Amino acid sequence: MLRLTWVQPEDLIGHELRQAALDGREPSRIAARWRAAGGREAPLRAGASPEPTSRYLRTLAEDLLDELADLPSRLADREPTDLARIRASCPSWPAPASSPATPAVSRYEAAWLGRAVGCLLGKPVEKLPLEGIRLLAAATGNRPLNSYFTAKGVPPELLAAHPWNRRSAPTSLAENIDGMPEDDDLNYPLLDLLLLQRHGRDFTTTDVARLWLDELPAGRTFTAERVAYRNLLLGIEPPHTARHRNPFREWIGALIRADVHGWTNPGDPGAAAEQAHRDATLTHTANGVYAAMFIAAVVARAAVATTPDDIHTCLRTGLTVVPPRSRLAEAVRHAVQLARVHEDFDTVVDELHATHADTHHWVHAVPNTALIAAALTHADGDFTGSICRAVSGGWDTDSNGATAGSVAALLAGAPAALPDRWTTPLKNRLATSVADFNGTGFDALARLTHDLTHQHTPREAPRP
Repeated sequence: MLRLTWVQPEDLIGHELRQAALDGREPSRIAARWRAAGGREAPLRAGASPEPTSRYLRTLAEDLLDELADLPSRLADREPTDLARIRASCPSWPAPASSPATPAVSRYEAAWLGRAVGCLLGKPVEKLPLEGIRLLAAATGNRPLNSYFTAKGVPPELLAAHPWNRRSAPTSLAENIDGMPEDDDLNYPLLDLLLLQRHGRDFTTTDVARLWLDELPAGRTFTAERVAYRNLLLGIEPPHTARHRNPFREWIGALIRADVHGWTNPGDPGAAAEQAHRDATLTHTANGVYAAMFIAAVVARAAVATTPDDIHTCLRTGLTVVPPRSRLAEAVRHAVQLARVHEDFDTVVDELHATHADTHHWVHAVPNTALIAAALTHADGDFTGSICRAVSGGWDTDSNGATAGSVAALLAGAPAALPDRWTTPLKNRLATSVADFNGTGFDALARLTHDLTHQHTPREAPRP
């Protein structure tokens, strides 16, 4: 039987119970009803439980999902999703630079390469526990992490205990890399290029939805994006697509769509955050949206920075677009502080896992955004240091590596500033199922991004 991941009600209910506890609702009575009926916990790391459930439990799960959605939240006032209320809660919302210079094409090429390299580094160990990542790296003399993972020299018993990501190992281990393989962390930036080409910077959330239906295969979506896609097909309109039976609405999916909004608003982090908000609210709410706004603002500030150690100013700028009493803001501030006081990054990671791992899913935006901020802080924006710290910290390794790599490479300023051992295996070639981009080079993507910077009116840009 087909077990479709991320949409089956009997799998969603466990995630929604956990999300309710995080966002200030009281789900204990509903949780008791689910368990008394024989309902199972959410799958720990996969998107679907291995066996089908009864028709009764599926119907009950649907009903309980709707009941959970109606519960009041004690955090509602301090964690709004509406943009006007977010801005009202941010006393230091950033003003644009007086006359920011458009970054050179080479800087955009570095950012695209950095995003791909960081993603590729994290792909083989996605979904693995922290201890497994550390053991696999150490087995090949690659701890602290400093190069792509390899299976050469890893004891068979260790691989049996901590197998590489099944989908990624054939294309992402050092001995197998032949160009940049397809990944949603690169697909979404490509979609955002199409979005800006077709609709300009004044696009709406509905424009995002239509673009996805036209250009994004449903099977290339996951978690919140898959639920929102399903909701669109059911006739549900944005932004309710982010809320209807969508327990993943505070996970990392909107964050990985934020880079292009920052790249195309250099020196204007407020505009970048607003753009990211319109994209994010198709699929996410509250802290899931804040994560995207935070990264977009960080990237916009990094696009006009002059040295890698400007990362600290960039991160402070990112926090100015996040409600200061939100869970995301608190987690990022805590992570940055840990990175400042501990010389050993393993200690930082252990503290972050002790704080978040028991309460958050490994794809949730709050711990992952905190880890990204900690990695960039601890490495002072250095490219290799940033991506290796982000990936070695576990959780959503490929997404965290991609975002840290994008920011740090943008700060580095040019492809030549990135070590050859990272970029040469990519062969200036990206695989994707999005539109006509398959096989595109990062230099071509950089030119398209440069052309879109500060564009205000929609036009049909040439395809690569």
